[in-house]
Parts: sequence; C-alpha cells; structure tokens
Amino acid sequence: MSTGIFNLPTPYNEPVRDYAPGSPERASLKQRLSELDGQQIEIPMIIGGEEVRTGTTAKSVKPHAKHHVLAEYHKGDAEQVKQAIAAARDAHKEWSRTPWDERAAVFLRAADLLTGPWRDTINAATMLGQSKTVYQAEIDAACELADFWRFNPTYMRRIMEEQPRSSRGIWNRMEYRPLEGFVFAVAPFNFTAIAGNLSGAPALMGNTVILKPASTAVYSTYFLMKLLEQAGLPPGVINMVLGSGAEIGDAALRSPELAGIHFTGSTAVFQSMWKTVGDNIAGYHGYPRIVGETGGKDFILAHTSADPQAVATAILRGGFEYQGQKCSAASRVYAPSNLWPQIREALETEVPTIRMGPVEDFRNFMGAVIDENAYTTQADAFDMVKKSDDAEIVVGGDADDSDGYFVGPTVVATKDPSFDLMQRELFGPVVTTYVYDEKRFDDTLDVVNATSPYALTGAVFATDRSAISQAHDALRDAAGNFYVNDKPTGAVVGQQPFGGARASGTNDKAGSMWNLIRWTSPRTIKETFVPAADYRYPFMAEE
Repeated sequence: MSTGIFNLPTPYNEPVRDYAPGSPERASLKQRLSELDGQQIEIPMIIGGEEVRTGTTAKSVKPHAKHHVLAEYHKGDAEQVKQAIAAARDAHKEWSRTPWDERAAVFLRAADLLTGPWRDTINAATMLGQSKTVYQAEIDAACELADFWRFNPTYMRRIMEEQPRSSRGIWNRMEYRPLEGFVFAVAPFNFTAIAGNLSGAPALMGNTVILKPASTAVYSTYFLMKLLEQAGLPPGVINMVLGSGAEIGDAALRSPELAGIHFTGSTAVFQSMWKTVGDNIAGYHGYPRIVGETGGKDFILAHTSADPQAVATAILRGGFEYQGQKCSAASRVYAPSNLWPQIREALETEVPTIRMGPVEDFRNFMGAVIDENAYTTQADAFDMVKKSDDAEIVVGGDADDSDGYFVGPTVVATKDPSFDLMQRELFGPVVTTYVYDEKRFDDTLDVVNATSPYALTGAVFATDRSAISQAHDALRDAAGNFYVNDKPTGAVVGQQPFGGARASGTNDKAGSMWNLIRWTSPRTIKETFVPAADYRYPFMAEE
C-alpha cells in the first residue's frame, strides 16, 4: 500500500543511437540480428499469462526475403477470445485497484529494460519481421515506445491532479477509475511502438486489455509481451490473441464486456468496427470508448518562396523512409511552377541513389513493403499511371517480388489535382506531385484542403512569413499534425502529440494526456463534514 504522494522520474526522450561503423551498438545489434535470423521460433498466444497453442499455425516471414521463415505462430478463434475475456475479467479485479504508482512502476521499468538489455532484441525483431532499416527500427521500437512508457505515467498523474473546488464544510474529490470491462487493442504492422502503446496506455490507467496485433507484426509483438512479463506486468492485464482480424474482432466486439477500442489501421476496418458497435450498442454493459487512428493522404505544399532543395529532401525522407508505410508519410505534393524544375531535377538526381535491399545491410535506405498485398497495390498503381493521359512517372516505377516485396521509390507527376493518386492512400513509396500556377497559391490552398478525405499530417514550405500564416489558417482542419518547413513525419512523444481528424481518426493524440483520459471513468465524491439534521430551510420560517 502506498504511503506517500510520490513524484515521478522526469520523463525524457530516449536518445537515438546512430549505429555508426565501428560502434559497440552496431556490433551488438548485428550479432542479435544474426542470432534471430538463424533460428525459427514458435509463437503461442498469451492469455492470462499462459502460453496457448491451438495447432493451427501460420508463418512469420521476412518481407525482404519472403521465403525465410522467422516463426510459426498459433492462430486462435472465438474460443480463445472468450478465454482472453475471462482472463482480463479476472485480472481486472486486482489490477484496477492497484495503486497508480505501482502501475507506473511496471511501465517505467519496462522502458529501462527496453532501452537496456532488450534493445537489440526488439530492434532486431522489428527489422527482420517488418523490414525496417536500423534507423527506422531504432526510432520506433526502442525510442518511441520507451518515450510512451516514460511520458504516460506523468500524463496520468496530471490527470489525477485535476480536482474540483471544495466549498466550506465540504470536501469534493475526483477519482479516475478504469473502464468497466476490457479494452480491445488492434495494432498495425508498421510501428512496434504502436502495439506497445495501444495496449500499454489503457493498462497503465488500470484497464485490462486484449491485444490483437497485425499478422505481419506478430514476431516483434511476441517479444514485447515477454519484455512486459519481465517488467512485472501481472498475468491477464494484457492478453495477446492471434488470428484472423475478422474472426477475432467479431468475437471481441460482440462481447457485453467490451469497454473500449484502441485502434490503428485502415479507415474501412475502423468504420466496420464502429458499425458493429453501433449495431450491438444495447447489449453492452456501458458505452464503449472508441479511439482510432486510420491513415492519411499527407501533403507537402511548397510556396513560391520555398527552398527547393529543402522541399526535395522532405519528399525523399517523408515519402520514402520505411517504404512510405507510415500513416504520416508524404504522398501528395503541391509544387509551384517557378520551383518545380529545380525540385524535379533534385528528385531525378537523388532517387536513383537510394539504396534498397535487405535491412541487415545497414547501407540500405529502404527495405521491402510488408507483404504481397502491399506489393500488388503499388505495382497496380504503376500500371495505372503508365496507361494514364493525366500522369507520368518522373522517376522510379520499378518493382520486383522474386525474393522479397521490393518496390522502388517513385515520383509521379499529374496534371489533374483530383487524380486518383492525389486522393487514395497507397501506403507505399509513391509520391504524386501536382504543379500549380505560381500565381494561384490562394486557390491551391483550397485544393489541398478539399482533395483528400484524410486530415492527419501536412507540411508547408515557405520563407515568406505571410504565406506560412495564410496556410496555417486555411489548412487548420486539413491536418492534425501540421509542419512548417519540415517533412510531415517523425512526431515525437512529449513534443508533437499525434493524431488527425476527418477520415484519419478520432484525433485523441497518442503521446499525450488527451489519449489517456479516454481510458478512465471519473467518479465525483462529495463528503459533507457535518450533515444537515433538519430538512427545513430558513426561507420556510414564519414572517
């Protein structure tokens, strides 16, 4: 039992290691990559702290070497979801009453384990299983996740410090209870940190969780579960169930005990889940909290005063890092006619220099896209552009899936601001550019705002301050994370809380107290020190 009001360690952003040639961290990670690459493991589901095997298995492979099997994992169905709900229910009784500082201690310890003895394992698993380069794995699986686990306890304490005023003779208090039921966390393939935060944020607030990772991210998520176990997370607080998204999701969403959904993934899947909740709303014990981040069609808008080299660099990094498989990745560019020749020349020069290949080779800037479906989506887009009268491939357009799912960095130019690739999310290394009349910046602002259904991230490049101010106002609803003279990717916990609106999600800002407040059910307590002894009020007395 806690006997003090404790201050937390001051949170900080985990320093990013550079893994330079000859450095100890490079040698250590290379060794761990070799160890994991040289073995095939079996991955069970983890329910109530127990390993659950069904005998129905699927394979985890390296996207950049698709015939190399890293693991076989066991798939569940509605029966395993039922078991997970029961385990979450049992764990809820004690975990929901565990003092906040004890819950915080688990995740603070997990952060130090992650950035210490587990760093190589989590990074290596992310590199191999999700085809991330060493830098992309480091900023995600090690640094961002550690940041979530270090900053969230501070945000939790700030929430609890929000207390009502008390009048004379009365003590008013607000306590922040976990939700009544389980939280269903559905994680994507592209960020290991997201799997850790989608499950970890509700758990920190006292909830119990059923975690369903993407099938293409089972490998790294399994190691996260083992790390949390070592950090002291009690059995049943986070339960990992694997299998078909539809089969697992349907069973979870139809449970009367569903208390919340914490989701990152496609807009279509999120809307389907929301509809299922609506159809079943009368059957739940309470109204489920629904929090989701669902992708983007993120823009770079260059003003006539922009630095063309800075714009080109933002396209190269913002569009092609991690193969464009970030919901924040730059995928549509609006270039003024006066700068486009310079921007185009820079892209035509630099894109062919981008190295792509196995991520175990640290010289590569890009790996492979995640799977066959992702590969086909990009290849089909290339074919569509080649047949179009309204667009052309400026540079790139190559794809090869003979060994891995490799899609080359590609820049498309279109004459139509409503062209398909200016609106549709491809989730790959394809950036489409529309060249606007340099005298029509005002009109282009309206085009940027109206073209895409998404509103996640966006960037404006300009040296003219009035243009920056104009874009800031005109695009206020077009991006939940807005960047000035920077690429639209790379949000950092504690610095740029992340999330967007419109078709991009509920904008509950991962990496902030605004997300954590969704996982609490506040209770107001009023205590009167000397209660009334007579029902009569003074105004009732005789004249």
